[in-house]
Amino acid sequence: MQQKEITFQSLADNKDINIGYSDNDIVIVDSIQQFVEITSARVSMSAIAVCTSGRIQGLMNGKEITLVKNQIGIIPPNVIISDLMITPDFNIRVVFLSNSIIQSFLREKIHVWNEMMYIHELHVITLKEEDFPFYTGIYDILQQCINKPSDIPYRADVIQAFLRAAILALCGAMRMMAPDVADEQADAHTSNSYFHRFLDLLHAGQRRRRSVESFANELCISPKYLSVICKKHSGKTANEWIRECVLEDIRYYLKETDLSIKQICHQMGFPNPSFFGKYVKQHFGCTPLEYRNN
Repeated sequence: MQQKEITFQSLADNKDINIGYSDNDIVIVDSIQQFVEITSARVSMSAIAVCTSGRIQGLMNGKEITLVKNQIGIIPPNVIISDLMITPDFNIRVVFLSNSIIQSFLREKIHVWNEMMYIHELHVITLKEEDFPFYTGIYDILQQCINKPSDIPYRADVIQAFLRAAILALCGAMRMMAPDVADEQADAHTSNSYFHRFLDLLHAGQRRRRSVESFANELCISPKYLSVICKKHSGKTANEWIRECVLEDIRYYLKETDLSIKQICHQMGFPNPSFFGKYVKQHFGCTPLEYRNN
């Protein structure tokens, strides 16, 4: 079973793709043709893909997603992309971003990003014809910055400044598509801020089967308060958010990898295979092996 983990390191090590720029938080890729050939890939960081021509379609966590010219696709971290198909004229530009750099770019506007990604689940944005040149123009300017010698002072800062401008504009486009997303002041003590920090922790982590208490401790609030604010801002409790992410991970490991049941149990943080089997049976109606073979 073919699988790939798309990380900053795997991008840097792949000699068959055209990387325009990379550092510890950002990778800009001009071609991802090699990744289209894989059966499945887990994307460990956020990605923003601008389709400049043609069409690509596939599955993201089992849900169909299609991207055509003048559309921007936004992929949250730790999702599974599979069954990709492209047209011969397909072309795309992709920026991969760490969670920390997105936080740095958006600051008090991070709640817009989180709500659109995880609550509204908006992953494709269709641009107006007159707006598309703005994003391709920023990309062209980025290319000019990238092509300058790496020892030029403040080169990385300039690249990040243009990227931040593009991502802020993207959040503005999101706001237009979902005007009910409220503005929030940069107050680290508001319940809304705690909720979005919880989403950041949940989706950025590799092992997401953690107790509500462990997330609450990291946020320095009580587990009860965390569940209350999750319910208030999303209609789902903290436990429900955690369970959905855990089930996504189980689906991925069982369907898209060759890891043994015992290895998956360890990877997911279950105490033993028996407990893991009961958990899978409870939520999927069958044993892990039956689910894998279906």
